Amino acid sequence: MLAAGTSFYRGMAVLPADRRAAMYAIYAFCRIVDDIADDDATPLADREPLLDAWRGRIDGLYAGQAHDAVTRELRQAVTAFGLRRQDFIDVIDGMRMDAEAIVAPDLATLDLYCDRVAASVGRLSVRAFGDASADADEVAFHLGRALQLTNILRDIAEDAQRGRLYLPAPYLADEGVPADPAAAVRHAGLPKVAKRLAADAHGHFAAAARAMRRCDKTAMRPARLMGNTYAAILAAVEREGWRDLTRRVRLSPWAKLGVLVRHYIS
Repeated sequence: MLAAGTSFYRGMAVLPADRRAAMYAIYAFCRIVDDIADDDATPLADREPLLDAWRGRIDGLYAGQAHDAVTRELRQAVTAFGLRRQDFIDVIDGMRMDAEAIVAPDLATLDLYCDRVAASVGRLSVRAFGDASADADEVAFHLGRALQLTNILRDIAEDAQRGRLYLPAPYLADEGVPADPAAAVRHAGLPKVAKRLAADAHGHFAAAARAMRRCDKTAMRPARLMGNTYAAILAAVEREGWRDLTRRVRLSPWAKLGVLVRHYIS
């Protein structure tokens, strides 16, 4: 459930070449381990060694080792921008959680999952953007959660087809929605659960915006663009109201242009 795609590349276009190269390397790493985790055709026992191998490659970066195009670029980024080993490991741990198929997690597990698969990427990213402050880490904390919750709310039906249900168990229970992916998507109470989780996402978007105002303005340009894009996606999902879960919400070209215009005006 990696948050990226075209919005990622638009966001990175504003960076200087060396920082942009670092972000492409971070994204390539995330894409590789995400693909390993999402390969449901391969048994979990066969995916685990592949993820563990990436732990070894990350350890190698901090011993000055690089053996392929991705690790060579990552090694340069680690040296140039002070990327932290634990953040890479957190990404891998998050992909391991995804590979094990999350179904109706408790709130603490959902928060840990969002931190590992999204906020950890944010912690790597803000350093590549040019801000390694505690405020920048706070941006990563909140924006990562906001983006991942938006993905969850957009992809409920798609995730259910893969046997996953990221909506939290307490919210499901409060509306009488069964903690079963196939049954949950058909339940009349699911929109209320989704609206409650959307409110959580809005809270994280707002907290991220407050933290950004305390950060280096230039360094936060990609983060602001990503945040604005995903806030627009969340708004579009909310307008649909989770009435037709088979229809994946996407921003129209005009909506995307509007996000870009507002970003550059601000």
